[in-house]
Amino acid sequence: MSTAAANTDSSSAPPAHVRVIASPQSWIEGEAVRQLEAMARLPGMRLAVGLPDLHPGKGAPVGAAFTSEGFFYPYLVGNDIGCGMGLWSVDLPARKAKAERWAAKLDLEGPWSGDVEGFLQEQGVKASGFELALGTVGGGNHFAEVQRVEAVHDAEVFAALGLEADRLMLLVHSGSRGLGEAILRAHVDRHAAGGLVEDSEEALRYLARHDHAVAWGRANRALVARRVLDGIGAQGQRVLDVCHNSVTPRRVEGRTQWLHRKGAAPADEGPVVIPGSRGALSYLVAPVGDGLGSAHSLAHGAGRKWTRTSARERMRERFTAESLTRTSFKSHVVCENKDLLFEEAPPAYKPIDRVVTDLVEAGLVRVVATLAPVLTYKTRSQEE
Repeated sequence: MSTAAANTDSSSAPPAHVRVIASPQSWIEGEAVRQLEAMARLPGMRLAVGLPDLHPGKGAPVGAAFTSEGFFYPYLVGNDIGCGMGLWSVDLPARKAKAERWAAKLDLEGPWSGDVEGFLQEQGVKASGFELALGTVGGGNHFAEVQRVEAVHDAEVFAALGLEADRLMLLVHSGSRGLGEAILRAHVDRHAAGGLVEDSEEALRYLARHDHAVAWGRANRALVARRVLDGIGAQGQRVLDVCHNSVTPRRVEGRTQWLHRKGAAPADEGPVVIPGSRGALSYLVAPVGDGLGSAHSLAHGAGRKWTRTSARERMRERFTAESLTRTSFKSHVVCENKDLLFEEAPPAYKPIDRVVTDLVEAGLVRVVATLAPVLTYKTRSQEE
């Protein structure tokens, strides 16, 4: 073992405690559990938690959180460091939504035409070299979605967030674009999936770049929101912003533990939104409990049920691309990449109601409100 990287030959390491938070009614793929258990055998691992949206990833599962001591693992964070979600309250009444008109003209492709340097200074974030992508949603499961309030379940918390039931909302899911990928690639080129010894020079260097990507990702979501709001002729106020892919230190009984989240929302930063597919409700929830058994983490979405390849094949047999630009909520979907449209179709995801119910029954959250889609923006580009 070098001074910087942990040996990943973990056959002799005692496994961390493994916990999967899901009811018998929830379908969790066996490969996702196998990946979770494999990560639990990494040196220094103490806890590996699979959340109700757990599904297989590239070597490590998504919808999971891990704690370790002595080492941390950039590979568990992945290539979209700082990916997360921000929620904005919009100053338009839901009755004034013009989804069809907005869908026809809203375009977030290409570099933002505004003052990028000034915007980053306003956000308190340094430039990264990836500013041509700043203010863009990205591919995969990223989106910007105008929503309406379907129902309020906890009026007190809802009001404390400054929200009004008759107003539109805006949910933005995006990350650090190419920045996080460049950071992970630099680590993998040197250490493959190996971890870093805490306080080593390489660990400190990675953490500095990681923290920059987290801040840049948050700024990216803010600019995506600004572009959407400008496009629909509205103003908005950010209500919350949380990160789903990160590694952070926590002091536990005088020791430092490293909390890795890979597709997991924080349970220690106040309310969060857990979205379903573009054809399902999103849930605004408030964390409850001490968070110890869940690694201070929550599900970050519905979680994939089908692989992208399987979704393309299945959905092409059942639907036309045009039919998938409307949902059962009568909302509109902007996605001109047909492959992505099929890959991200609602049936490709687990039922969000079941995911949230699992969290409620586990004593991890209470539901504050449900939000219904009005307009979901994915991409204008026909190529990813």
